[in-house]
Amino acid sequence: MTSPLIRFSGVTKRYGALTVLDHLDLDVAPNEKVAIIGPSGSGKSTLLRVLMMLEGINEGVIEVDGEPLTHMQQNGVLVPASEGYKRQGRRKIGMVFQNFNLFPHMTTLQNVVEAPVKALGLSKKEATERADELLEMVGLSDKLKHYPSQLSGGQQQRVAIARALAMRPEIMLFDEVTSALDPELCGEVLNVIRRLGDKHNLTMLMVTHQMGFAREFADRVCFFSEGKIAEQGTPQEIFGAPQNERTQSFLSAVMDAT
Repeated sequence: MTSPLIRFSGVTKRYGALTVLDHLDLDVAPNEKVAIIGPSGSGKSTLLRVLMMLEGINEGVIEVDGEPLTHMQQNGVLVPASEGYKRQGRRKIGMVFQNFNLFPHMTTLQNVVEAPVKALGLSKKEATERADELLEMVGLSDKLKHYPSQLSGGQQQRVAIARALAMRPEIMLFDEVTSALDPELCGEVLNVIRRLGDKHNLTMLMVTHQMGFAREFADRVCFFSEGKIAEQGTPQEIFGAPQNERTQSFLSAVMDAT
């Protein structure tokens, strides 16, 4: 059996008295595509943020490629990771947020070139070649000199996806990437993510309210409730015959609303 690429072991995240992730265990295999669904406040986005090390954890260990991400070995003991160690770990992971977070003073091309030059030490020429290729893949070859303010929301989100891919991550995280978009723009972004899944050997975790997309795209669906995975399985199992009462009521409410 293949070793998991990502492993959460007993991961707990608290904000004061509020427990957002509650002794969470989750393994994700290489190249697996996992959709994370559930009500607001159930810990879905926090899962991605702690994996990206944008937030610390209170208990447990997160591993990527068999190496602890939030901790490091020191004299045979696991201690909290230093900033340098975290930076190395983050290189394996790309994240696309709900709000595009593009640099407003940079063109489309500059937004994608910046991080590989600064963080990976690529030459401007190599980073530009990589950016050209990725922007063509997301259908924006004709927008290289446009600034974010000159792009639609769907186009900005596609730039954000190209920017994350420019770092050549092994893992891509998508946090409600279509929730700020109208339905037509939402479709163009989901099509880009579909193509990514087809063309690249990427492990993907996607927090989404797009049930149709989760059903079609994911290898596995995890339903979150109160900081835990209440139920998980194939899309057919979760959407076709959910066993957990909480999953049933959530999906019933979501499907009725669409």
